[in-house]
Amino acid sequence: MKNLRTVVIIVISLLVLIVVLQNTQSVDTKFLFVTVSMPRALLLFLTFLFGFIVGAVSIVGFTKKDKKIPNE
Repeated sequence: MKNLRTVVIIVISLLVLIVVLQNTQSVDTKFLFVTVSMPRALLLFLTFLFGFIVGAVSIVGFTKKDKKIPNE
């Protein structure tokens, strides 16, 4: 099971890397009142990183709630 998880992580990482490297055009991104010009690869990577962090924090939060034992 541990080997399967490692293989899945490697495959997903390679797919993300391929998508990021194929999208190097510059794009304008609007966030609130600021417009930022950056390569699409950077925008994709930042979006992936943000999603990964949100997922990791969510998993940690849910697993800690399940381990609490109510006081009797």
